[in-house]
Amino acid sequence: MKSFIRNYRFTLILLGSILLGGAIGLIFGPSAQILQPLGDIFLNLLFMMIVPLVFFSISSAIGNMSGMKRLGKIMGSILVVFFLTAFIAAVLGIIGTSIINPIKEADISSIKSFMTTPEETAPTEEITFLGQLVNTFTVSDFSLLLSKSNMLQLIVFSVLFGIATALAGEKGKPIAAFLSSGSAVFMKMVGIIMYYAPIGLGAYFASIIGQLGPQLLEGYARAFILYLVITGIYFFGFFTLYAFIAGGNLGVKVFWKNAITPSVSALATCSSAACIPINLTAVRKMGVPTDIAETIVPLGANTHKDGSVIGGVIKIVFLFALFGKETTSLTSILSILAVSFLVGAVMGAIPGGGMIGEMLILSVFGLPPEVLPIIAVISTIIDAPATLLNSTGNTVCAMLVARMVEGKNWLKDALSNKNNEARI
Repeated sequence: MKSFIRNYRFTLILLGSILLGGAIGLIFGPSAQILQPLGDIFLNLLFMMIVPLVFFSISSAIGNMSGMKRLGKIMGSILVVFFLTAFIAAVLGIIGTSIINPIKEADISSIKSFMTTPEETAPTEEITFLGQLVNTFTVSDFSLLLSKSNMLQLIVFSVLFGIATALAGEKGKPIAAFLSSGSAVFMKMVGIIMYYAPIGLGAYFASIIGQLGPQLLEGYARAFILYLVITGIYFFGFFTLYAFIAGGNLGVKVFWKNAITPSVSALATCSSAACIPINLTAVRKMGVPTDIAETIVPLGANTHKDGSVIGGVIKIVFLFALFGKETTSLTSILSILAVSFLVGAVMGAIPGGGMIGEMLILSVFGLPPEVLPIIAVISTIIDAPATLLNSTGNTVCAMLVARMVEGKNWLKDALSNKNNEARI
């Protein structure tokens, strides 16, 4: 029990503050809006962090990739596996939200007073598809990258900067070290800011509930139940399928024999980063070669999060329903898929690390930044099951990559080698 409380202390405090804020909003109604400035402080602290944090975290992760055996083949296989599993997770999330919409359409006119909606602009010349593509992924001046409104463009720049750093070899090592240090420092700053999160989110949630009332609370309950159902299907069903593809019946047996410890650790810590050593031990026991294990597990903890992808779908649909946006057209579905991919890639591998992905959602869809606390609550309530899928999913992905790199008999050969070593 002490271990549980220690590992979940922050989540429990955050949930407690959100519940208290919700109660205040229900009791005092619109008068609870007086607490909004306390929430604004928290939002502004996060907004001023988002640009350097995204740059350093992404550039550091890519720029420090070096010295890995069979890098090309392993990285290519990892890319394919990460993409396919994230795509399946996103599709599963979309199917789930089409069956159970997390929130019925709500009239947000009552909260316009404290939400800053996008400014009205004069009609502009219609932009072609290719022109829109240019504007979506690039900016015309470096200074424009220093805005949270251009998050996708910043990610493209960060990826290119990281690749260039890695390709520079020895000359790029000082920059790689600087990026690592910068990433660590800004993550510490986020940790410091998060000490204020219970007050900030509690105050903002009181203001929101004071305007929207219990209909929003019901939406959270539906979103949480939906996420638990999808988690069960993906964890037991698709992880088993992935293990079977990787190694047949033997693969399924080996995976579930060694997956319990990583799964329990993920639930206990709510941190993919904290589970890296445990996952490395587990995938080695599963027969995954050392070079593959030491590449995919750390990389996956930072860039491959199927649980966050599913959570991203639910958050986007939640906001779309709240704002009366259409979710069933092909364009909407494709945009939800694409952004949920990015959410899974940029979300932090620490407890409460979802703020980056949430701000990305708001930036891409042009939603007012003041609604950040609405989806931040979803991140809090799904934190444990999301970490379970994020972290444990990397172990079965390691098996899939080993199958692609080593061939179809990789598992039998690995287990045979282990038995021979044990005899010696």
